[in-house]
Formats: sequence, C-alpha cells, structure tokens
Amino acid sequence: MKSISVSRHTLAEIQPHIPLELPRPDSFDLPEKILQFGTGVLLRGLPDYYIDQANKRGIFNGRIVMVKSTTQGDTRAFDAQDSMYTLCVRGLENGRKVEHYFLNNAVSRVLTAQANWDQILQLATRPEMQVVISNTTEIGIQLVADDVFASPPHSFPGKLLAFLYARYQAFNGDVNKGMVIIPTELVTDNGDKLSSILSELSQANSLPEPFQHWLEHCNTFCNSLVDRIVPGKLPEDESQMLEDKLGYRDELLISAEPYSLWAIETPKETTKELLGFAAAGAAPGILLSPDISKHRELKLRLLNGTHTFSCALAYLSGCDTVGKAMETPAVSTFIEALMKHEITPAISGEVISPEEALAFTARILDRFRNPFIIHKWLSIAVQYTSKMRMRNIPLLQAHYRKFQTPPSFMAKGFAAYLLFMRSEKKKDGTFQGTYGGNRFTIQDEYAELLYQGWRMHPDNPAETLLSDTRLWGTDLTKLPGFLETTEAQLKAWMKHPIASTP
Repeated sequence: MKSISVSRHTLAEIQPHIPLELPRPDSFDLPEKILQFGTGVLLRGLPDYYIDQANKRGIFNGRIVMVKSTTQGDTRAFDAQDSMYTLCVRGLENGRKVEHYFLNNAVSRVLTAQANWDQILQLATRPEMQVVISNTTEIGIQLVADDVFASPPHSFPGKLLAFLYARYQAFNGDVNKGMVIIPTELVTDNGDKLSSILSELSQANSLPEPFQHWLEHCNTFCNSLVDRIVPGKLPEDESQMLEDKLGYRDELLISAEPYSLWAIETPKETTKELLGFAAAGAAPGILLSPDISKHRELKLRLLNGTHTFSCALAYLSGCDTVGKAMETPAVSTFIEALMKHEITPAISGEVISPEEALAFTARILDRFRNPFIIHKWLSIAVQYTSKMRMRNIPLLQAHYRKFQTPPSFMAKGFAAYLLFMRSEKKKDGTFQGTYGGNRFTIQDEYAELLYQGWRMHPDNPAETLLSDTRLWGTDLTKLPGFLETTEAQLKAWMKHPIASTP
C-alpha cells in the first residue's frame, strides 16, 4: 500500500479501511474566528474537536489560530500537515466498546509567540475574530510583572492583554469589538481570575483608563470546566497499525476517551450567539449555563474524589493502573460502593439530585474501565495529601453533616493513604514507600510531616496524623468515630495484605 502523509493536498488520495470523518472541501477557506493560546493535546482533543464537529456540520464555520507560547519544540509537524491531525476516540459507552476516528482541520495555522508576535497582534485587527481560548496550565493564570509592550510579553496574561489592547486601538474602542475569552486551565473560576489579573496588569502598565473600562465591560470572561482524558500520542507500534488502517501517516495523531464535557459559564445571550460551535446537535458535550458549579462539584467529588480515596488502596493491592483496578473484583467493588453509597449521598441535595449523581457515576465507571486508557495510580498519587485535603475533606464533612456516623469506605481509603505515606527518608531527601515488597517514590510536599508522624508512632500514627491541622486545615479526630474506624483498618492492613479488602 502506498504510504502518504496527511495534508490538504493529499486528502483526495486517502482511502481509509475504517470509518473516518474527513473535512469538508470548503472548510479550508473558512475565516479565522478563534485565537487559541496553547497547542497541547487537551485543547486538540476537546475544544478543537467540538469546533471541528460544528464546522463539519456547517454550523460555526470558523477556524482556529493556535499560538505556541513555549520555546520547546517547533511547529514543523503542524506546518507539514496544514495543521490537520487525527483524533481517535476509543473507549466504553454504556458498557459497550466504541471507536470513532476524525480528521480534524479546525486549526488553520500555528504561530509562535517568539517568532510571529507581529502576526498575532495583526489578528487583533480582524473584525471576524470573536473568541480566545487558552490552556497554559495552572501556572499560566497568575499575576506576574510583565511589559505588555514587549515583543512578546513574557506571561500568558501579558500576551492576552497586549492582544486586547491592540484590538481596542484598531477599532477605536468600539464596544461591539470585545472578545469572548474562555480559559480552560484547571483553576476554579478561571475566567474571573484571568479577568482580575488583566485588570491589575493593565493598571501596572499604565494603560489608558478608557481601555481599562473597555476591557472590563466590553469583553466577556467565561469560567469554564473541561473534562476529558486525552492521553495524546499512541505507542509507536499501535500508531503504525492504526495508520495502516487510516491509509496515511500522521505525526500529530492523538487519542481520547468518548466522554467529554466543556461547561462554559455565561448568562449572556449575545455570548451564546458568538459561540456558535456550541449549538445543539453539533457538540452534545458542550454546556452553556449561568452557573457551572454543579458540574464542577460532580467532577471534583465523584471523579477526582474517587480517584483520591481509591488510589492507595488500589495501588497497594497490586493494581498499577485504574484499568487493572477495575478488573480486580475486591478493588472495583470498593470503588463502586464508595461512589454510590457514600459520595453520592454526601453531595446530593437541592442542587445535585441523587439521580444526577448516580448517572454521573455510571459514566465514570465506564471511563475507569476504558481498555484504551493507561492511567497510572502513581501519577494520581503525586501531591496526594493536597488532593486529599481539597477533594475529600469537604466530602467527609458533608457526610457527617447528614449522617453523624463514620463512612466506612472513606475511612478505608484514608487508612490506605496513611499506609501508602509510610516512608523511608533517603540521603538525597526523597521519600520512598514500601509495601508487600514493592518500592515506590512518594512525591508529596507534606511527605516530611507524614514521615515524622510515622517515625514517632511506628505502630499507629493515625491519631497524630488525623489531628494535624497543618495537613487538613481541621482536626479529623473530632469527627465522631472516624479515628477509630480508620485506626482499626490501618492496624489490620499492617498485619494482613491489603489485597484481601472485601
């Protein structure tokens, strides 16, 4: 079989052996409507997927200009492929295996901030530009001293502010030329925080007062929540097999799970009109709402919270990945019971109904069982203590407000966490855990505190560690029965293998 590289000019030669959604022939000529800061796999697998789907259905009819802000890597693969890439969506839906393949051409071109800053500012003068999307990691949404007149400014907020100031100047402060700005960084109230940072940065750079008014009142900063596992590039052998089926080579091919959510918070009807790619039928995973807090709570508690409560128990049971845990009856039973019998009742109420929580649980269980996703528990365990505090202490407190009894599955998860964090301090200052003959590195900013707790009480550190407000912001021993339940389980697992968890 003839091997071709994917590009605009080779589309007619592509003869796939599996179902593949191809671009519309006229889609390459659609206007550029979106400026996107970031070229990573999450953006390509979630927002850019939705926009491509809308274009394929003739709904949004606009393309994306990507801005690469980092100096790592280059844009040669994007340039060679006319910014097209294949998205492989594979996993479980309602317990059934599904596979879908899309050749995405929503991206028109990729510019680098260092080499193409003048071109990026030139985009600000185009009236058809409507939307800014970003994913610059959590570090990107921070206020740092920056010169917006630099070429380019150092920080993402500095670059965005420079772009908006150039737009303000190009259109003489036209109130109708503001942008819809949707950060997707995993920061609560990311839109509000970005707006506040830009306001402070504008004042620090002594930008004109009329611009600062235009910035605040004529642009819409939307809080948003993204949820999709996008592992990115496939292993070499798997990628080669898939390219044989697709009929072309693709240096940018990525994979993603079927589940997807992009919740965008906006009360404005005008904003909804500009976000045409969110039209019903084009992207069922996009949600426009005046308040997305419910969806954040579902994800934080049922998805992330379950990961955190289950992480140590699964790993110390001999399961290195989430998928393997779901194939291990004792562990999968624990995970499902935790979600259905403790987390769901804790978060259900006026805002989230039990039915909504259970439906979300069913989707998460499909995601956990996805045979195409390799999700390692040791990756989830990075900064374990902070995750436990942020995600699960509120769950514990919510449970006690309702029931005043110790939640047995949460207590087991906490006992396994304490056992996981029992460590040996190495000469280089790192901490190494050991259980059942297995050694692992602990990456946790609170590892020293936990190490000292175990060192002082090697037979039972539960009371010392659960009462330490430096770890939890509260004394967990004051929750009736929680210390006793956690302590009993911890002692049992110190004598017998955790793999015997019923």
